[in-house]
Amino acid sequence: MNTENTMKFRKIVIVGSGSIGTAMAQALASNDELDTTILSIEPEVIDEINHFHRNSKYFPGFRLASEVKATADKSVLREADLLFLALPSVAVIPYIRENSSLLPPHVVLINLAKGFDQGGQTISEGLIKEFPFRAGAMKGPSFAKEMINGSPTAFTVGCHDNTLRPLFEELFANTQVYLDFSKDIKGVELLSILKNIYAIAVGIMDAQFNTANMRFLFLTRAFNEMRSIHILFGGKKTTMFKYCGFGDFGLTALNDLSRNRTLGLLIGKGYFTEQISEKVLLEGKMAVNIFCGQIIHSKHLNTFPIMSGLYHIFSNQAEVPEFVEQMLKK
Repeated sequence: MNTENTMKFRKIVIVGSGSIGTAMAQALASNDELDTTILSIEPEVIDEINHFHRNSKYFPGFRLASEVKATADKSVLREADLLFLALPSVAVIPYIRENSSLLPPHVVLINLAKGFDQGGQTISEGLIKEFPFRAGAMKGPSFAKEMINGSPTAFTVGCHDNTLRPLFEELFANTQVYLDFSKDIKGVELLSILKNIYAIAVGIMDAQFNTANMRFLFLTRAFNEMRSIHILFGGKKTTMFKYCGFGDFGLTALNDLSRNRTLGLLIGKGYFTEQISEKVLLEGKMAVNIFCGQIIHSKHLNTFPIMSGLYHIFSNQAEVPEFVEQMLKK
């Protein structure tokens, strides 16, 4: 078993067999020094990964590397050096709470989920406050669909412990995953939530205008407002220009593979379809409500017209034309 003084990431466990968890396992499969396991509660997915090297539920038609394996046996947690948490945001803290007794003292927890926990705090904050393990986050412009196909993909690793940096560099050295680093864990987490909110707003405005001039006028305003909220909530200015900031916002706001941008487009056109899951809408509402609840308490809401406008749309206090009119005020 590794100790902190001689530690290397060798036993990797990815909790969650969804799109990002599977894509991460595929990216790490090229490193033959690693023992990487997907820990899942979906027996059909586990069986398909292990016997047919596929995960048709999330990547139909794609063949996984033969090194990618999955299990439902939680005993793999006992020897994990690195635990990637690829679960819904509200499930991460409860999962570690339930299984912390299985984890070795040296394990590093890395949150991949983008959202607040059930208590309205960032997930990494909750992990660090409640548990004795080192914890951080990885966030960046990373569509799982492109990552699993080997497209160069970037993440910001947010962690307080500088000794972990070379371990992550070694982990991804021979992969198509590119990293930058930040000790501003809260900022990394906040930006991963804010970029989804502002991507919805960009989608609404694009649905109304669909012009390059308008798109980048509004994108600039959205980026500046996002930056102000990020700083107000304790993030560092420099984190905005990491992969988790400018990169992830650009990806999510401007690419039609983005569920949040697509949600904004549908809101802007005045309808929804079954192609947009209710989960995306609920996550957007929850994040906006948490931010606005704290901003209202600090009496700063009028300073953030985009966030305020989305809050009023989601709470049925405003319609899209009112939102658009407000966004165009000088």
